Amino acid sequence: MNREHLDPLAPDPARIAAAVAVLRSGGVVAYPTDTLYGLAVDPCNDAAVERLFAVKGRASASAIALIAADAAMAEQVAANGFGPLERRLAAAFWPGPLTIVVPAARRMAAALAPRGTLGVRVPAHAVARALSAAFGECITATSANPAGRPPSVTADDVAATLDERIDFLVDAGPTTGGPPSTVVEVIDARVTLHRAGAVAWDRVLESVE
Repeated sequence: MNREHLDPLAPDPARIAAAVAVLRSGGVVAYPTDTLYGLAVDPCNDAAVERLFAVKGRASASAIALIAADAAMAEQVAANGFGPLERRLAAAFWPGPLTIVVPAARRMAAALAPRGTLGVRVPAHAVARALSAAFGECITATSANPAGRPPSVTADDVAATLDERIDFLVDAGPTTGGPPSTVVEVIDARVTLHRAGAVAWDRVLESVE
């Protein structure tokens, strides 16, 4: 495993490019988000997504969320783009820990969206956004830990539990930890809560009133 140290506020483009090269080759990259460390692969590469499940030791029936560099990129993974409510949620909480569930675009690896939907968000972390921007596509954002183990808050946590299972570790210091992202979906023109998290549910409801 290659480990590179980056400034969390001003990540070095050359080191980001090295991580992107790993993604393009089908590899697995651990990186920090605004909540926890996550695992990135190319979401359109079926073999890379299958490897991600193997690294996690996670059932392939479980959906994997994505992160994007910006809202425009996030819309590209939705089968029909965003509707008015999704756009209001994005404007209110992105960059930040709110994941919006949408129908998956057909170009996404099938294993990412076993029920036909996937979650996406724009994180409030410069390294995560820079990695997605340089890759030119959303990247996966499942937590960087084996299934059933505590999530990784630091790069050392990732190294201790995954080490040789992954190809590249972007070390930008500790993350904030705490609750994961809040997960919501617009169903029949109403916002539904799938998972409580870092963004309070009442704030979500207020944003769409």
